Amino acid sequence: MQVAKVRGTVVSTQKDPSLRGVKLLLLQLVDEDGNILPQYEVAADSVGAGVDEWVLVSRGSAARQVTGNEQRPLDAVVVAIIDTIYVEDRLIYSKKDQYQ
Repeated sequence: MQVAKVRGTVVSTQKDPSLRGVKLLLLQLVDEDGNILPQYEVAADSVGAGVDEWVLVSRGSAARQVTGNEQRPLDAVVVAIIDTIYVEDRLIYSKKDQYQ
């Protein structure tokens, strides 16, 4: 899995029929120190994430393990909204601190 920040949404009126009703998010990847990386990725949202939230992204065949995605042409799915990240007793990210 990869940590990412939700930057926006992707809307497509013409798409594979299996993707109807699937919310697509534009994500910017985050490194282990909490630095925003220049790479972006589009992922299906399975947890109701919103813009500016930090999330966990499952990729590759693991993305199709999420219930309901087994037959969808997905290689990235948001599977969790992050509350906090600690690395070696150091707080890297806290959701509550982002919105105060």
